[in-house]
Amino acid sequence: MTDLSVNLNRVALLRNSRNIGIPSVVKAARIVLDAGAYGVTVHPRPDQRHIRPSDVDDLSELLSQHYPQAEYNIEGNPLELPFMDIVCRVKPDQCTLVPDSPDQATSDHGWDLTRDSDRLIPIIQQLKDNNIRVSLFMDADPAPMAQAKKIGADRVELYTEPYATAFREGQADAILPKYIDAAKAALEAGLGINAGHDLNLENLGKFCELVPNVLEVSIGHALMAEALEMGLLDTVKAYLEILSHTTSKN
Repeated sequence: MTDLSVNLNRVALLRNSRNIGIPSVVKAARIVLDAGAYGVTVHPRPDQRHIRPSDVDDLSELLSQHYPQAEYNIEGNPLELPFMDIVCRVKPDQCTLVPDSPDQATSDHGWDLTRDSDRLIPIIQQLKDNNIRVSLFMDADPAPMAQAKKIGADRVELYTEPYATAFREGQADAILPKYIDAAKAALEAGLGINAGHDLNLENLGKFCELVPNVLEVSIGHALMAEALEMGLLDTVKAYLEILSHTTSKN
């Protein structure tokens, strides 16, 4: 079954709107992990608009002491300070490298490995020297998958916003072949496959059924929005129910 990692950025964003410490990122992590989520994801940005360095440390302590089986995934741009300092201090299970600029509202494209490989090679090696699994945030394009493996990545995370948009417009079947081809190319290169961005309770099942061997999905914004109606614990359980009944046909 595909693993679910819950992105906690939106919890921190709401907390940061007031200076009274609620909602608690740590308490949210406890809820999603107790509900059965495989792990948690955070994306610390230089402007600390949501997740702060202290959150990264608090979650690391929580997982190491109370949820040692859970995966800790930290994502972000390794070219922006102080991201690599944070990651190499905390040593999460996985680091997902994302090419977002500080002024972006959210991640909206994958790496251009023709341009960025030389900069990424020493970064990836530094992470692997710290026993951290490395995933690269990538568009649904088969062409660069072999290069992603060549420069040291262990996995790729397929950027799924274009799929989510197509799904809303009733055009999912037209775009899914791109994701299937990209996943097959990643598998042929020896890469594991993650996915994330705008996946939700409506579109997740179809994606994981048709795109082969998706190991993990990272979901935050939609999950937290759905939790406003359903409750956080029940929302996580609803996602897990979908994943438990989804079997790739490829």
